[in-house]
Amino acid sequence: MKTTFARTASLFAVAAAATTAFAGTASADAVYGAHSFAGGNWGGYVSFGSFTTATASWVEPSVTCRSRNDLFAPWVGIDGDGSSTVEQTGVETDCSSGSPVYQGWYEMYPAAPVYYSNAVGAGDHISATVTRTGTNTYQLSLSDTTRGWTQTVTKSLSSRHSSAEAIIESPTDSYPTINGGVQFTGVKFNGTNLASTSPSGLSADDRGTYTWSPSAIASDGTDFTMTRH
Repeated sequence: MKTTFARTASLFAVAAAATTAFAGTASADAVYGAHSFAGGNWGGYVSFGSFTTATASWVEPSVTCRSRNDLFAPWVGIDGDGSSTVEQTGVETDCSSGSPVYQGWYEMYPAAPVYYSNAVGAGDHISATVTRTGTNTYQLSLSDTTRGWTQTVTKSLSSRHSSAEAIIESPTDSYPTINGGVQFTGVKFNGTNLASTSPSGLSADDRGTYTWSPSAIASDGTDFTMTRH
């Protein structure tokens, strides 16, 4: 994986390996938030500034695994582009078993992600929100409205408060075939429509051959789709 990008700090480590698996879930705990640009592993939109809330929704896409290395997650978060911390939550799809396994998670990077045991599947409606509730205190909430569950945690981390983003990421730089792409809806930072927060688009590298790029933001100011090119 690439390790630098002109807009980001060089201290972002390459971190895709895993150590211990969460019981009953995918076989490896990837590390998200290791922002490695230059055709990097983040794709979506980022806005710069001291945001206190980032929120987005999506329908969890069905995928076809191309290899056991395929791994990706849509997520929403604060920080990460130009800072060494990310407060984020989303849903991971892991192909290490040969078939897609879906898991909800949150991560206070550089700490390892924490996975939820709640069931998630393709076609589920997901909503995610990260809120800075104090100087270095965050509430991370993930809901699967199709299955009727919500997980909310409050965590502390000394952070830069430098950006907010709605992203797809592959720590292994290897995406499965994502049927229909990833459609983000209702993306707002500080309660303001994404389009009104001066966002920058990012394209994610896919094995050095393809990219996942964001569409233009829809006329509603909040929606966009990630597609492979």
